[in-house]
Amino acid sequence: MTDEGHYELVHVHFDDLDVMGLLHNSRYALLVERAIAAYWSRLGWTPDPATSAFKDVSFAVREFKIAYRMPVMGAGELAVRLWIERMGSSSVVYGFLVLSADHETTHAEGYRANVNLDPATFRPTPISAESRAAAAPLFLQAAVS
Repeated sequence: MTDEGHYELVHVHFDDLDVMGLLHNSRYALLVERAIAAYWSRLGWTPDPATSAFKDVSFAVREFKIAYRMPVMGAGELAVRLWIERMGSSSVVYGFLVLSADHETTHAEGYRANVNLDPATFRPTPISAESRAAAAPLFLQAAVS
């Protein structure tokens, strides 16, 4: 557990920008996706059940909400702050902030809800104990106190 969640550095590339030189609205979700994937990849997750450190390999996005606060102007480095707001038997809700690299400016905020699916049936299935243990650092202390 942590007081702030996890920070992941992400990169905005030139082709992520719109015609005005601002980060295109659809790319904020991509940056969050990359940050979550980077966290889990470092722990050994892969989408292939044969090579993944976790048996849970098929998480589908059920809901994604984002509020834009301050435009990102130009390419460069940003930070995504991640935490877990809640975890049910088969679902998890990540909270996030898209921040400037120095964490001083909030560009966007929101949440992303995922459902763990059985890869054979595509029906919701319980999140494994090993995935829950690996997610523990993303839970905020205030949320469990």
